[in-house]
Amino acid sequence: MNNNEFEKGKKFSYNNSIAYADKAVVSKHVLKTETGNISLFAFDQGEGLSEHTAPFDAVVYIVDGKADILINGESNVLEAGETIIMPANIPHALTAIEKFKMVLTMIKK
Repeated sequence: MNNNEFEKGKKFSYNNSIAYADKAVVSKHVLKTETGNISLFAFDQGEGLSEHTAPFDAVVYIVDGKADILINGESNVLEAGETIIMPANIPHALTAIEKFKMVLTMIKK
């Protein structure tokens, strides 16, 4: 097991598996395979990911807090418990309106 991946066969809580860091974005691989990956992120308030594209669809699930997810210029404010799909090859960006944690699931085509 990679020390940045979760142990298989053991239960865990997304919310308790990653901590916020001041003025930073923290990430961990939950599972990483040739066909896709699942990652857990914690963003401090005001932090984010600048606009970019990805070659695969990605599902974002907000575990805690509130984020603004910009997809193709359209703002989408998500709170804990909400989910959105970021389409492949479409520009997107994320900003922490308040501290937030998310699970990112990317499936390769």
